[in-house]
Amino acid sequence: AVPHTPLRMSSGLGGLNKSPHGVVVGLCQLQLPVIETKDQLDAQVDRVCALVGKARRGSTSMDLVVFPEYMLHGLSMDVCDEIMCERDGPIVARLRAACVQHKIWGCFSIMERNPAAPESPFNSGLIFDADGNEVLYYRKLHPWVPVEPWAPGDLGVPVVDGPNGCKLALIICHDGMFPEMARECAYKGAEIMLRTAGYTAPIRDSWVFTNQANAFQNLMCTASVCMSGSDGTFDSMGEGMFCNFDGGIITRGGGRPDEIITCELRPDLVREARLGWGVENNIYQLGHRAYVAVQGGARDCPYTFMHDLVAGKYRLPWEGQVKHTDGRSCGFPAPVREYAPSAAASNGHGDAKK
Repeated sequence: AVPHTPLRMSSGLGGLNKSPHGVVVGLCQLQLPVIETKDQLDAQVDRVCALVGKARRGSTSMDLVVFPEYMLHGLSMDVCDEIMCERDGPIVARLRAACVQHKIWGCFSIMERNPAAPESPFNSGLIFDADGNEVLYYRKLHPWVPVEPWAPGDLGVPVVDGPNGCKLALIICHDGMFPEMARECAYKGAEIMLRTAGYTAPIRDSWVFTNQANAFQNLMCTASVCMSGSDGTFDSMGEGMFCNFDGGIITRGGGRPDEIITCELRPDLVREARLGWGVENNIYQLGHRAYVAVQGGARDCPYTFMHDLVAGKYRLPWEGQVKHTDGRSCGFPAPVREYAPSAAASNGHGDAKK
């Protein structure tokens, strides 16, 4: 018998040779900005809209262009109301219009006002289709504590119909360090998971292996991109990368600011693998343990942390010894309010429980 060779899917020469079932994605390694005023915010929106046009001109086959977390905000962690955005406000309207103008899907990042707690905005992601329709709205579930001041997301992890019939999800930066996040995306049907980030160089290695692991463990393509370049204080790393559903890297960028890394992804092959794989079909086997020995596999939940998390009793053996449990080490005052879902979480958005 001929030994099986693991699949390493072609990028279709960055989407130049698009197949009928392919989805061509562009990851924009956006230059890290300094944003301190409303005028600077407006100018940055113009830059992003111009790069949407660059994406379309550079690739007539591109279905979706993806911009990193902090694309309008930079890495200052400034919560000044002047540079905050609203989901239905004028800043977002300009991003939506750029998608319509250039006939392309776009994935964008905003720091969103939080009326219930103005000192803790939401870190939100939006995807618009080529007609300007909002198809995905997500609030980051896992801010990068203790560095980030953002409110915890409360809308769950949406999975939507993306370009060319794919199932699409978005997570943001630190979210991707939690395997539960990618598993949630895949469990709800995502075939392509986007991950946008502002990560800097010290996270490079963990960025790479978590992108690969998130793909392999869930038979799911991942497309991930960071901000790039320096703002005079921080150095973001770019590192746009596409991983195939077997965990292999298909295409990987470097650190050149404003470069758009392109790749054709094949959601049809993801579907084929999820149905046809035996060994390492981990997303299925998690809920069907040892199906060779028992009919249908064991379908219990043997994981203590899952039970405790659901019951609100999550506690580590070393819980009382953890040194950083608020943001004071990074200059933020200790919070006084407790978590409560916002009004939007009860309006049927995302996957928040009503």
